[in-house]
Amino acid sequence: MTDNMTHAWRARPETGADRAAVHAVNAAAFPTEAEADLVDALRADPDAWLEGLSYVAEAADGTVAAYALITRCTVDGAPAAALAPCAVLPRYQRTGAGSAVVRAVLEAARARGERLVLVLGHPEYYPRFGFTPASGYGIRPGFDVPDEAMMALVLDEGDDSGQLPRGTITYPAAFGV
Repeated sequence: MTDNMTHAWRARPETGADRAAVHAVNAAAFPTEAEADLVDALRADPDAWLEGLSYVAEAADGTVAAYALITRCTVDGAPAAALAPCAVLPRYQRTGAGSAVVRAVLEAARARGERLVLVLGHPEYYPRFGFTPASGYGIRPGFDVPDEAMMALVLDEGDDSGQLPRGTITYPAAFGV
């Protein structure tokens, strides 16, 4: 496809009609179907699922090319949000589809009042969205990962009304950590 680099990616909330395509994107983007199955498990967990924070990016033909999900996690019991998984069909990787869907879901999280988003991911990718090491906020996972891979993004930087939570991240059970 020659228009991938110039395509203006349309990112939007996932609909019920997108579920099979979302599963397929996650299955194609990762070595196993574990990430695709994770989305299904998170969708079934009412304590984890945040309605309206499951986003897709469409290719020029309207098919789902990329996906990003934000679910509830906690930091020492205080609500926070986890960005995972993020996936792009292999043929659309490095075309901006992933960035478009991540930006859109982060903006949706900001609009619904989420304060803090955490991601365990590639330290060369997520800083472009404003993520920095979570350790700088006194936040850490309950398992060993490189410090630079566990990142945090404060969505309401101008809000001085409360302190960000500090401590250990607890992920929904579906993550298996």
